[in-house]
Amino acid sequence: MRLHGKVAIVTGAAQGFGEEIARTYAREGAKVAVLDIKADLAAKVAKDIGANAVPIACDVTSLSAVKDAVAATVKAFGRLDIVVNNAGWSYSNRPVLETPEADFDKVFAINVKSIYNFVTAGVPHMTNGGSIVNIGSTAGLRPRPGLVWYNATKGAVHIASKTLAVELAPKNIRVNVIAPVAGETPLLQTFLGNDTPERRAQFLATIPLGRFSQPRDIANAALFLASPEAEFITGTVLEVDGGRCV
Repeated sequence: MRLHGKVAIVTGAAQGFGEEIARTYAREGAKVAVLDIKADLAAKVAKDIGANAVPIACDVTSLSAVKDAVAATVKAFGRLDIVVNNAGWSYSNRPVLETPEADFDKVFAINVKSIYNFVTAGVPHMTNGGSIVNIGSTAGLRPRPGLVWYNATKGAVHIASKTLAVELAPKNIRVNVIAPVAGETPLLQTFLGNDTPERRAQFLATIPLGRFSQPRDIANAALFLASPEAEFITGTVLEVDGGRCV
């Protein structure tokens, strides 16, 4: 078990990538705090995982809520070793001049401020070193029209993570990013804008391996980055994209 004895927080863990990461971590021996704003879904996932998981309802955009969630994790499991900042949001694909200010504020709060919150609240508890895995996106590497401000948040995630990797290295805390291509998750429809067979085929044509990412792809990458096998890897952006960014 590659994560035996470790304690992890996974945000946005009630569905999609986050749920699969939480399940994979628990299967590999970690105790996992299943964090999500959807308390009922988080409770269902944690119950299914079993004794090595606790559900915690959390609004990741609120520093006070994040501090409470971190404290609850440490109270439940005694320590904190891994934080996976997976919670994310996107508005519907549309021209930039049609993007409401509320969508701009929300996408930065969920995708960027949340990482600030978990660094601020979590790092002081990572006294034995640890690993932070942030979920970026190929949208932050090869941006396309229609999701300007979402793309910008993922670019911010990538750069912040690289800087954090350097700053937190003396504490033996590694910081890495996973950049998935669009996946079979609830966010897919927002990326496509108009989810039609033709639109899907057009997007898939840009992925050399010919499919969208699956939760297992991202979970396997998150497992590696948090495991001892990656002990000398920090500040990297790992593209899990079927060749999209080549």
